Amino acid sequence: MKKLFSKVLLSGLLVMSVSSCASLYTPAGMGSLYTDFTHGEQVTSNSLGSKVGTAEANNILGLVLIGDASVETAAKKAGIKNISHVDCKKKSILGLFSTYTVVVYGE
Repeated sequence: MKKLFSKVLLSGLLVMSVSSCASLYTPAGMGSLYTDFTHGEQVTSNSLGSKVGTAEANNILGLVLIGDASVETAAKKAGIKNISHVDCKKKSILGLFSTYTVVVYGE
C-alpha cells in the first residue's frame, strides 16, 4: 500500500511540475525552472522621456491572479502624460509563481 501511495504522490507531483500553472509566454520561449525576460511592447514617435512608471500583476499557482498591470496605471503612477514607449518584464519561478510588470516611459 505504501508503494502505491508513493507512486500516486510522485505522479501527482510530476504532473504539477510539468503543467506550469503560472507560466508566462515570451517571444524567446519559456524557461522551465526560471524565466526573467524583458522586451518592448509599443513605441511611439515621441522622444524618449525622463519619467518611468511601473505596474504589475502576480500569479500564484495559476489559482490567484492579483494586480493591475495596465499602461494607464503605470503612467498615472509616474505622472506621465505623453508616452514614448512601453516595455514589459516577465518573471516566473518553476512555473508556480509569476510576475508581469509593465514599464512606461515618457513625459
